[in-house]
Amino acid sequence: MVQLTLIAVGSLKESYLREAAAEYKKRLSAFCKLTEIELKEHKLPEDPTEKEIASALSAEGKEILAAVPPKAYKIALCVEGKRFTSPAFAEKLGEIFARTGEVAFIIGSSHGLSEEVKQAADLSLSVSDMTFPHQLFRVMLLEILYRSFQIRRGGKYHK
Repeated sequence: MVQLTLIAVGSLKESYLREAAAEYKKRLSAFCKLTEIELKEHKLPEDPTEKEIASALSAEGKEILAAVPPKAYKIALCVEGKRFTSPAFAEKLGEIFARTGEVAFIIGSSHGLSEEVKQAADLSLSVSDMTFPHQLFRVMLLEILYRSFQIRRGGKYHK
């Protein structure tokens, strides 16, 4: 069984998001072992400067990279990343799983990811040009992963 690690800066605060995430984690348990690692977002002032944001991203980046399992294929979620259709992403995951049984998905803070994390990633992934709340995006990623496993299995979930 493949190992997925979801590293996210911030936590799911709203109960409805925790419930949705729990449902997808339950569904995913048939396909993979999923580990979640939540890291604290570095506090910034109300109107941070670019330098303050860069400093926070750098500190978060160090914590993210320290949390990544050593042999994991690293996928950084960022707007400038590569886009896939659902079937193409399912195929890409299959290729990755054939090489390694361990994948780490990285979701940054509301200010994104540090350049160090982006450079360390094996793949940068974007799902849209639109911006989503990071808490909601975590649920979206879990759904994307569940859909990918269903596609790979030939299930009826994906239409």
